[in-house]
Order: sequence, then C-alpha cells, then structure tokens
Amino acid sequence: MSKKTNNYNYDLIVIGSGAGGSAAATIAAQKGKRVAIIEQETFGGESPNWGDVPTKSLLHAAHIYSQAKDGERFGIRPSMLGYNFHALQNWKNLAIKRTGAGGNQKYYQNHGITTIKGRAHFISPQEISVSKRHISSEKFLIATGSTWENPNIVGIETIQHYTPKTILSLTRPPKSLCVIGSDSTAIELAQLYAIFGTKVCIFEIAGRILPKEDSEVSQMMHRVLTDQYGITIFTSSKVVHVQKDSLNKRITYIRGGQEHSIKVNELLVTTERQPMVDIGLENAGVDYSPKGIEVNNFLQTTNKNIFAAGDVLGRDSLTHSALLESRVAVHNMYSRNKITPDYTGTPRATFTFPGIASVGLSEDDCRRRDLNFKTGLAPLSMVGRSNTSDFKDGFVKIITDNKNAVIGATIIAPHAGEMIHELALAIKHSLTAADIANTPHAFLTWSEAIRIAASKIK
Repeated sequence: MSKKTNNYNYDLIVIGSGAGGSAAATIAAQKGKRVAIIEQETFGGESPNWGDVPTKSLLHAAHIYSQAKDGERFGIRPSMLGYNFHALQNWKNLAIKRTGAGGNQKYYQNHGITTIKGRAHFISPQEISVSKRHISSEKFLIATGSTWENPNIVGIETIQHYTPKTILSLTRPPKSLCVIGSDSTAIELAQLYAIFGTKVCIFEIAGRILPKEDSEVSQMMHRVLTDQYGITIFTSSKVVHVQKDSLNKRITYIRGGQEHSIKVNELLVTTERQPMVDIGLENAGVDYSPKGIEVNNFLQTTNKNIFAAGDVLGRDSLTHSALLESRVAVHNMYSRNKITPDYTGTPRATFTFPGIASVGLSEDDCRRRDLNFKTGLAPLSMVGRSNTSDFKDGFVKIITDNKNAVIGATIIAPHAGEMIHELALAIKHSLTAADIANTPHAFLTWSEAIRIAASKIK
C-alpha cells in the first residue's frame, strides 16, 4: 500500500449498502482494501428490506391463495379457504431474514468491512462527514439509490398516502385502494391487494398500463386484471387533486377533458422516483443534476476517485443491473484494464400472475429506431401445458433482425421470469431463431412456446 493511501482512514468508502454498493464493498475487502460502508437507513438497502424480497414473498403467497380459490375445476374444494394477514406478514419477515441481506449489518462486519450508520455528506473531494465524524478515503463509490417523491398533485402533501416502500407496513388489506401509476411495481401491488379482497383502481396517464412493455402485454394484462381480479383501470387519466373526505380520500382526475372524482380508503403513489444526490457532491467536484450523477462509460464521475452505481445514476435501473455496475465500478478502481458494464441481454420481470418478462427490444423500440425486423408469436394455447394447467392467457413473442438473430423477446406466462433467460442468452450470444427452434424443449413445459415462436420466423 502506498504511503499516500496510508494518509486516509480508508482505501474505499461505499455510500449505500444496497445492490449498487454491497458487491463492490465485499470485493474490495477481499482484495485486502480497508473498506467502510455507510448506510442512512436499513442495511441491505431497498431490495431485501422493502422492495423485491418482501413484495415477491407476499405475491408468492397471494398467487397460491388465488389459485386455490379457483381450484374447484380441478376437484379442489375451496369453501373453507381463508388467510391470516398477520401470518402472511410473518412469512414476509421470514423471507427477508432468510436472504441474509435484510438489515444485516453483521454481514459486512464479518467480511472485515467497517459499518457506519448515518447520512454521508462530502466536505471535500476525499473527506465526508457522517454521524458527527469526519472520515477520509482514497476512493469512494456512491450507491445512495433513489427515493419515492410526491408527484405534482394538489393536496398530496396534506393527506396520508403510501409508496411501494411503505405500503407493505399495512396490518390489514384496505377496503379500497387507489394506485397512481401502472409500471411493474404498481401492477404487482395492485394484484396483490386485489387477491386479498381490496377493491383496487389504477390511474395511468398514458394510453395503456405497463407503457414500457409490449403493447400486446398491456392489452392482455388489462383484460386479466379487470376480468379476473376485479381491478378498475383508468388509462389516459390524470389525477389532479386529492383531499381528505371523512375517513376516506377523494381522488379527483381528468379523463377525456372531463373532471371526475372517486372515494377510496387508501392511496398508493408509484410514479415519481428521484436519485438521492443531496450529499454535498459539489464539494467533491462531482457533476450531477436532479436526474442523477453523471458518469463516464467506466462509471467514473467527474472526480476520478469517485464512482457511482445503481439508481443514483438516474437510469431505469434493475437490482441485477445495480449489482453488475457495482462489480464493474470496483474493478475499474483497482485495474488498469478498464471495462464497461454490458447490459446486453438484461432481462426484466414482473411477478404478477401470469408473469411478464422481456429482454432486448420490443416492437415499439424497433419502430422508433426504424429497424427492419421479424416477429414470431406463439399463444400459450399452442402448447400441451396449457391443457394440463387449464391456462391460456399468455404468449411468447420473439423479435429478430433481417438475419434472424434474436434482438428482443416478450413472454407473458406462468413462470415467465424463469423462461426469459433462454432468450436473454440468445441475445447475449447472437443466436438465431433457428438455433432456438432446433433446440429440443421438454414436452409439457411452458418453454415449448419459445420453440414454437422461434420456428415461425423464417
């Protein structure tokens, strides 16, 4: 270690213990570096504590309950079926504990990493203040993530409402719930509470729900959510005002140029996320805006000793993308051979039932880029599994370029999140539709639909 490095308290300080920070901290410690990790809230960050893990554990239980309620056609008697919401919360907490990441400060300490609880603030390019202490480091990784912000709705500051971070703290399902927004997280939570008896409505300012997904996904999920789960969906609708109305909330919205209002028990806002950049970056010589920290292709900020990863970059980040960026950032700190994060073949998944998964380009993406492309589509009804499971709401769509190389895919099916990786691998390694079609797929699996879709592309 250089004499200069010894002048600092640490070789690396990681600000944020979520996906964007944890991998880098662990890797640097394994390299023998003196590492500290700073966390303002709960160690482990969003994914294990109030994001992926608790949401998906409750969705898993909800889907079991929903399928059992609908099991009479298989000879299952659901008349005595019920649920205990307190026990469901206990299951959620157990799932968080089992990950080993949720709230686990000792995990980092066991890896020789110093853990500091508090809010970090740069006071110079190589020094921060935290918990009334000043500490210095040769290098920093900023992985502060993002936070849910209130949208521009009159009255939103005056009433109690929930975000995806706080909604799972409810001790019982509300009688009615208004969800503002319809991205993956919003749709997951809407279906979750609808399954447990909440009357749910969704407001989306765009012309369709899940606007970032394939339009056929939006159409099918709209029908599934309304017909099977009783969810009311308002598209092309803008919520403009919210106010307290006795024990309820009155939601005023504009649709088709007309103003309307409804009353609900609870309100969930899922539309606005802001990178957490209020940490004195100007004192560190780091360029940023309210939309995120600016980095080069190597995830290096305008200060060569400070890197950034995850949601704080202001991108549409996924947990697995943040982990990738964390590994890339720490590699570039300590290696002359710099690398860039390769997002090729990064899948996206929504854990509804049926599940939604996509990778690469959608048809809309191809049209916006004026690309020539081909598509192959296989409805789930084309595979034998749809008969044995009595389920037909879904499809596999594969998109190729003119040379039949796979450039995108969308799946809506049970276990879509597991199925998508075959197509992610195809994109990553420039495989063709024929490569997939000629690969044997196990009979009576949903994945047979992938082979059929690929075989339709000539």
